[in-house]
Amino acid sequence: MISRPLDHHSPGSDNEPVHDHSHVHDDSHVHDDSHVHDHSHNHQGVTGTTTRTISLEQKVLEQNDVIAARNREWLSTRGIVALNMASSPGAGKTSLIERTISDLSGQVRVGVIEGDQATLIDAERIAATGCDVVQVNTGAGCHLDAQMVSNAIDSLDPAPGSLLLVENVGNLVCPALFDLGERMKIVVISVTEGTDKPMKYPHMFAAAGLVLINKVDLLPYVDFDVDACMEHIHSVNPGVRVLTLSVTTGEGVNDWYTWISDQCATSVA
Repeated sequence: MISRPLDHHSPGSDNEPVHDHSHVHDDSHVHDDSHVHDHSHNHQGVTGTTTRTISLEQKVLEQNDVIAARNREWLSTRGIVALNMASSPGAGKTSLIERTISDLSGQVRVGVIEGDQATLIDAERIAATGCDVVQVNTGAGCHLDAQMVSNAIDSLDPAPGSLLLVENVGNLVCPALFDLGERMKIVVISVTEGTDKPMKYPHMFAAAGLVLINKVDLLPYVDFDVDACMEHIHSVNPGVRVLTLSVTTGEGVNDWYTWISDQCATSVA
């Protein structure tokens, strides 16, 4: 089942309206958003512009965190494990989600929130597995935020005790900053990317609770040093667990499933 796309558009001027989507539900799933984005920049050297921009960005993050905390509480009280999956475009997030749904069929109920700037392409792929999915189109936006996920949760209505996989927009910058109310952030990197990717995007890797190195079946054909990449990951996030796998061949995926099972076992029903 694909719920209709939830469209969101990034603001582009000081005249962007303030949105208030306050909802109170009988199940205590409360949303309150005064979601203000103002990234106005004056390049003519006007005093105070930088201070104003930073202040407004901090306000956006603070408001986002309030909604994220409500999402987290709602999910936690129902024993739903929500994982926020981030990567560069093409690292294999959607393929990993497809395989995970298929391989865990009958073991855990899975729901998916798909984040993309446009199209239903990935949501249609997920729906083909028989999984319930909601597409969130962000327009020019480069990430999901807590209000978008809150609205998607309303539409998806995930079952208690289920696994909720949130596929963020392909980007290793902005998703690091925005808490969605998830249990944990998962970063997926593929061996077709640079070994030094964790050093180039340290905030994303530092925020990760788990890092997956995908497409290891291609190691004989690409210039990628797994050990060096792990060292880079641990230099920005000491102690984070790193798993290597191939969605295509299935190598290492059981370690990923065991990790998921452990997360679900510790969820609060």
